[in-house]
Amino acid sequence: MRYYAVIDTNVLVSAMLKWDSVPGNVLELAYGGTIIPLLNNRIVKEYRDVLLRPKFHLTQKIVDDAVGELERIGIYVDAEETDIQLPDPNDKVFYEIVAEKRKSEEAYLITGNIKHFPKKSFIITPREMIDIILNDTN
Repeated sequence: MRYYAVIDTNVLVSAMLKWDSVPGNVLELAYGGTIIPLLNNRIVKEYRDVLLRPKFHLTQKIVDDAVGELERIGIYVDAEETDIQLPDPNDKVFYEIVAEKRKSEEAYLITGNIKHFPKKSFIITPREMIDIILNDTN
């Protein structure tokens, strides 16, 4: 089974900094084809900009490889702008993309910052995404 998901930048950063982690497992599932990343140009730009921050000590090649693979396996989604108000206005694009995809398919927003988004069943933590997948395979 395949799962469509917008991967919040904080999940990607956590995975890149500690591969042997739940966010790392989410990224492995994406690279393996179980999770299909939902993207747009703004999300990809944020991924690159954040991962290249000096405090993370990631090289250009590592970032290019990681984000490039997400671009290769992901699906680009065009979404209409919404009037939703979030604590971080930069999170709005993640919500808009998942909301757009949900018009035609089940889709999730995987984030480590649940409190930054409205309480919705499709806005989940990395652990919840893993649990959904494990429950579906049993």
